[in-house]
Amino acid sequence: MSEPSGHGLATLIDAAFAWWEDAGVDGDFADAPQSWLASERKVAAKAAASAPAFAPPPPPPAMGGLARDWPQTLEEFHAWWLETPSLPFPAARRLAPSGPAGAPLMILLPMPEEDDATGLLTGRGGKLVDGLLGALGLSRTQVYCASALPVHVPMPDWTQLRAEGLGALLAHHAALAAPQRVLVLGRNGISTLIGHDLPINAADLREFNHDRGCVPAVFAYDLAALVARPAHKAALWNRLLDWTGTDLT
Repeated sequence: MSEPSGHGLATLIDAAFAWWEDAGVDGDFADAPQSWLASERKVAAKAAASAPAFAPPPPPPAMGGLARDWPQTLEEFHAWWLETPSLPFPAARRLAPSGPAGAPLMILLPMPEEDDATGLLTGRGGKLVDGLLGALGLSRTQVYCASALPVHVPMPDWTQLRAEGLGALLAHHAALAAPQRVLVLGRNGISTLIGHDLPINAADLREFNHDRGCVPAVFAYDLAALVARPAHKAALWNRLLDWTGTDLT
């Protein structure tokens, strides 16, 4: 069979391929069905196998560091509370607890008040506390005053602080202080820290648990609410009447 006049075989084959390329056909074809995505899956699987394994970020360090390193005496705790870099708060703004160990009453605040300039309860709320203590037959020097946070923090996330270990640190602090009773002024934040997930029920709590046991407790509104609403002060006093038959001094 002779080649068509004027065209060699190679020229005809090149022309055929050019025609199909112009038509958009640039691959091989077969009658057997094939998965168009198979090659892409193989490429993706190979890339995943060669990629480094994902490592989740390490958890944040516990609030206050490792429990085994916490101070074991109240005096040491006071100095540590003001200076340790394991608490993520500016050292210059921290306020120390005050009062003796084994006090008849511990007053526990979620944090210093915004106007506490020179120490806990040195602002407006301190006058209310002094009046309350006087009615109970106590003075400020007889009670132990502490806060769960060493500085004032606007709108703290108590659930997150508990997850970071602040509740455990608070329980350790209370155990070192070893008070006979606890008055919590700021019940929602404290109740969350010590493991009560429904702060609305804090008013029903009657005990404060710490590392060495539990003591009778009253959970009340924070100082700002008590100052603003006399009805809250009356409700607090009614709660404290349960203690008036016992020796607080």
